[in-house]
Amino acid sequence: MPIDAELALAAAPHRAEITWDRRDVQLYHLGVGAGANPDKDSPATDPDELRYALESRLHVLPSFATVAGNGSPGVINALTMPGIDVDLAKVLHGGQSLTLHRPIPVRGTAVATGRIAAVYDKGKAAVLVARTEVADEQGPLWTSDAQVFVRGEGGFGGDRGPSARREPPAGAPDKVVERPVRADQALLYRLSGDYNPLHADPEFAKLAGFDRPILHGLCTYGITLKAVVDTCLAGDVSRVRGYSTRFAGVVYPGETLRIRMWRSTDAVRVEVHVGERDHAPVLTDTVVQLG
Repeated sequence: MPIDAELALAAAPHRAEITWDRRDVQLYHLGVGAGANPDKDSPATDPDELRYALESRLHVLPSFATVAGNGSPGVINALTMPGIDVDLAKVLHGGQSLTLHRPIPVRGTAVATGRIAAVYDKGKAAVLVARTEVADEQGPLWTSDAQVFVRGEGGFGGDRGPSARREPPAGAPDKVVERPVRADQALLYRLSGDYNPLHADPEFAKLAGFDRPILHGLCTYGITLKAVVDTCLAGDVSRVRGYSTRFAGVVYPGETLRIRMWRSTDAVRVEVHVGERDHAPVLTDTVVQLG
């Protein structure tokens, strides 16, 4: 069997020192749409966007944690762990959760510790939970879990795992915004470290069952969090304490994300659809936890 759950769970954690600086942060922000002006009639950059791009005003969008260090343990590194031997074309990123222990600094050096925290048997697929814990000299910075679906590798008699489904938000959303995805968005985003050819190579995309390269799920994840921070939190990234989602569908570069938000005292519920494809769902069960 390509996935040996017992071996994967027992494997020693993978530890790596990671570093990042303002250039990495700025590149990531551009990769998730920073600098774009929603007012198409204005050629000028929205001054509020400078907090994502100008050194003197720079803060860090919490979802940067998913790419910090360019090689920190995550989805791709999880597939190299002992007991995991799968075809990359059968792999899909099914979900992502992030817990912030404190705001991410603009530059830093830390140790990222990655391991397989769980292996679930969903019948037609196996699900790996790849956990990454990052800490610097001052203590924990963030913990992230990536849920990795491997098609065709289920049916080995393992635990099905918990259900991640939430009840849909009730009532009309408090905010609705649209975010266009540039035709070259995936090519720009991949420079932050995710070089999976699924997002750039048309031939590889066809092998994986798609008409053309798709946008990284984590790019949609970042675009969405930025929309929540800008729309509901007045740009204050320090309010974000956690962020979780389930990837329900794909986005093609050039499409438009329709992001609906339901605000409460301690959280923002979010649903994301693609406007051009009859509101096809993209992110569901999505929650931004506030502090």
